[in-house]
Amino acid sequence: MGHLDHAAFGWLTPALSYVMACIGAALGLRCTVRALTATGRSRRNWLITGASAIGTGIWTMHFVAMFGFSVTGTEIRYNVPLTVVSLVVAMAVVGVGVFAVGYSKNKGRALFLGGLTTGVGVASMHYLGMAALRLHGEVHYDPAMVGLSVLIAVAAATAALWAALNIKAPVAVAVASLVMGAAVTSMHYTGMMAVSVDVTPGTAELSGATTMQFIFPLAVGLGSYLFLTSAFVALSPTATEREASASAQRPLESALP
Repeated sequence: MGHLDHAAFGWLTPALSYVMACIGAALGLRCTVRALTATGRSRRNWLITGASAIGTGIWTMHFVAMFGFSVTGTEIRYNVPLTVVSLVVAMAVVGVGVFAVGYSKNKGRALFLGGLTTGVGVASMHYLGMAALRLHGEVHYDPAMVGLSVLIAVAAATAALWAALNIKAPVAVAVASLVMGAAVTSMHYTGMMAVSVDVTPGTAELSGATTMQFIFPLAVGLGSYLFLTSAFVALSPTATEREASASAQRPLESALP
């Protein structure tokens, strides 16, 4: 049985993964709140941005945390296509949940179905990412811990969508994002506690890419996307702000000759 280290760099990777989860959650919730006050194409675009932000944040959180994962007696590589599929699944399934909340007239049913779908999607992303692992040995899972991680994912997703429906103030959204970031990160490490590895020492070259060859550049790219999109959303006026600006301009325009 190989010894597993989930924080090979100390608190750096857990802290960084939590930050990425919080940024993705904050951006996604803010976009969803914007979408609920918009109509037509604008609502759709805000929901797409929100889904991509939450999905990207969760995926980046997972693989930043995986930088600190090591197994004694074997190196670790990642299957590139399966890793990319895990990213697509994260964004697509989160999108289903976000759109359910954004367009459904029955908010209670939308919250239940959206939270369940999104939570299962988050868990699927995690375990697809784990299936992409390539090492000298065999990976096993504790079913009870896997089940607990899925429950945490569903609870986190439902809480996030509830926040999008009921919380409008930026400060409240920020607090909700910190809570969601903690829940998503807890889901990841709960899932990792389910893992054990039977190492089979070998000298054969492992297939796939190392973290520095593929995962690190992709995580940096997605992290940059989150930061840039966060800046764009922060600088974009809300519908209320646009209405207030228009109202302020009307007296000025009527006063002009």
